[in-house]
Amino acid sequence: MNRPGSKTQNVDFGRMCTMGIVRATEAAALAAAKFTGRGDERGGDEAALDAMASQLQRLPIGGKVIIGEQGYSDNEQLQAGAHIGEGSEHEADIALMPLEGSSINARALSNALSVIVIAQKDSLLRVPPIYMEKIAIGPGFAQGVVGLERTPKENIEALAKAKGVDARDITVCILDRSRHRKLIEDVRAAGAAIRLIGDGDIAGVIATTNTDETGIDMYLGIGGADQGILAAAALRCAGGQIEGRLLVRDKDDQQLISKYGIEDVSKIYTLNDMIAGDVSFAATGVTDGYLLEGVRKAASKAWTQSMVMRASTGSLRLIDTMHNCSVNMS
Repeated sequence: MNRPGSKTQNVDFGRMCTMGIVRATEAAALAAAKFTGRGDERGGDEAALDAMASQLQRLPIGGKVIIGEQGYSDNEQLQAGAHIGEGSEHEADIALMPLEGSSINARALSNALSVIVIAQKDSLLRVPPIYMEKIAIGPGFAQGVVGLERTPKENIEALAKAKGVDARDITVCILDRSRHRKLIEDVRAAGAAIRLIGDGDIAGVIATTNTDETGIDMYLGIGGADQGILAAAALRCAGGQIEGRLLVRDKDDQQLISKYGIEDVSKIYTLNDMIAGDVSFAATGVTDGYLLEGVRKAASKAWTQSMVMRASTGSLRLIDTMHNCSVNMS
């Protein structure tokens, strides 16, 4: 199995590519916003993909897509294994989701995002596109204060103790899915509040990094494994903890597990397992969310809000941009 932490080239991809990846998430968000509230998941997904691909090809280095487009489009530019950028060599790993939350965007609900992660070569964990069980919290706590091997009640009580509050003061973010019925019952029985979200678990995990603003203390539940790696990248930059465990549901999942060379399907992956070395994370809001505003449009202008983080510097920038839609974005 390919694992992060192998030798990497000394490429300052963060400094060289930060604005490049933000332009790509902005372009994808602007394209997807044309489909916000129109009930067309496929249209928004394809528009975001094409816009992001066009911008990413301008990157000054060579990158390989490790986690790529899994949606409707037959466009291979952003699928796993594709080469990105002007460089001829594989200098960086790239993970991306042109539109995280196609159904959210189609219904004009909260937390649709465009996301890109760029990391050192061979530093992103390669996972099959299956489900992953996850738990995540924000920064400032002892390592291992929560974990997947504990019950929801134990995790809630441990986090409450670490924060010096009662379990009733903890709010847990969970995807609103039938598979989480028992989890929701257990969390409420433990005394915690729940914030249910319809989709977009990357935003749900990132929300734990700024509890004062979002009101979310913990993320729990089963979502996409790809989303787990992108969310882990954000936590490496902003601080926090995450654990993930792959979930094999059927023979198709088992075949994918075998294809990726994963022998221990019960393994619990920590943040360091998912991401090694330096990493930059960029996200632009498509619809309003916990931490980012969505695209605003008026006449020939549009406004976007983006978040850019880098692990090595601990920096977090919020970028508000006005775009003149009558000219090509550059």
